[in-house]
Amino acid sequence: MKKLIITPSNSEVVNYTAEEIAQDEAKVSANLVKEQEIADAKAQEEADKEASDALKASAKAKLIAGEALTEEEANTIVL
Repeated sequence: MKKLIITPSNSEVVNYTAEEIAQDEAKVSANLVKEQEIADAKAQEEADKEASDALKASAKAKLIAGEALTEEEANTIVL
């Protein structure tokens, strides 16, 4: 890989050193890991919200039908 170095007096193209390539690859890998962690957190948040919404809907349906609620369903009711 090559890089362009520009100074006020001139510019030159130089090769990346093995250390610079390794640093860049490490940065890319770290960014990919962070992006995956963010995506996983968003997916988990969405799944938690869907589960909560389903639990609330179940509690509401049981209340309307006059059925007994589970403890978990009862905990979703805000009085």
